Amino acid sequence: MKNSIQLSVRTLKNVVWLFCLALLFSCEAEPVLQEEINAADLGVKKNHNIVDIVSTHMNIEVQSTIPSGWTTFRYDNRSHNPHFVLFDKLPEGKTVEDSKAEVVPVFQDIIDAIAQEDEDALNQALSELPAWSGEIIYSGGTGLLSPNHISEITVYMEPGTYVLECYVKDSEGVFHATRGMITGMVVTEDHNGNKEPKFTMEVRISSETGIEFDKKVRPGKHLIKAFFEDQTVYTHFLGHDIHLVRLDENTDLDELNSWMNWSDPNAFKTPAPEGVEFLGGMQDLPALEGKEESHVGYFDAHLKPGTYAFIAEVPDPMSKGMFEVFTVPSAR
Repeated sequence: MKNSIQLSVRTLKNVVWLFCLALLFSCEAEPVLQEEINAADLGVKKNHNIVDIVSTHMNIEVQSTIPSGWTTFRYDNRSHNPHFVLFDKLPEGKTVEDSKAEVVPVFQDIIDAIAQEDEDALNQALSELPAWSGEIIYSGGTGLLSPNHISEITVYMEPGTYVLECYVKDSEGVFHATRGMITGMVVTEDHNGNKEPKFTMEVRISSETGIEFDKKVRPGKHLIKAFFEDQTVYTHFLGHDIHLVRLDENTDLDELNSWMNWSDPNAFKTPAPEGVEFLGGMQDLPALEGKEESHVGYFDAHLKPGTYAFIAEVPDPMSKGMFEVFTVPSAR
């Protein structure tokens, strides 16, 4: 194409890899004491066994400090857009301030340069990324959630400093994190003493076999155990996760399949495809060797009769066995 810039395959891979890292870490902000301030302001009912997360627009409100251990998070999406909340564990010695100062101004410059095919601007932005950004540990989080929905997840939280973020794009292609959906949270060495929850349904996710579960799903309330048999890096340079979606007669499965690839400039944008209702799920878990808790997360679901799917946010999930449609029958 006339006047377009042709990047080499190697350069393009570096761009996407570094952009992913920038995206994840750019979402950091200084922890704020939200337990005292926002819980009352937003009408959150305090429950000492649940950590509330609330979005009213392009924001994430959560208390700034929690103890380690099995932790249940309730995400209340009161906004007009689909969101998720990914938990990014920072490398030891790095703070939210480090990421805010070194990465936040950079990552939107990177995606803008890619969209405009401006190689000079791209190289300049890449040169400003910190070397430590590759040490992030994706530690779960709430799956995609449609507006005015609530979901709960339970994950094992290791001590450390975390960034909570959403990187769905708005209609202009700007990541929600850039619009303000970023905050920080510290997990202390103190242990909460909570036990691993009991589940009613299990879903297993693997890079080799895709998403597997018993498709004879009964209607009603479920606590779904998401077991990550492995974790890998796909062509969008992120791992796999799992999201629960309710479908209707207007759902275009091919459109949804394409929409789940954030690295496509025309995908992963709001609004979501027609006929799609996101009900939550579990973000990337690391499957760390020697830490069995890292393989497992739990999310709730109230399954009424209808058609649903489990889907991963990876390029072309259908081809990877990570777009599985199932039907919930009427109760007998």
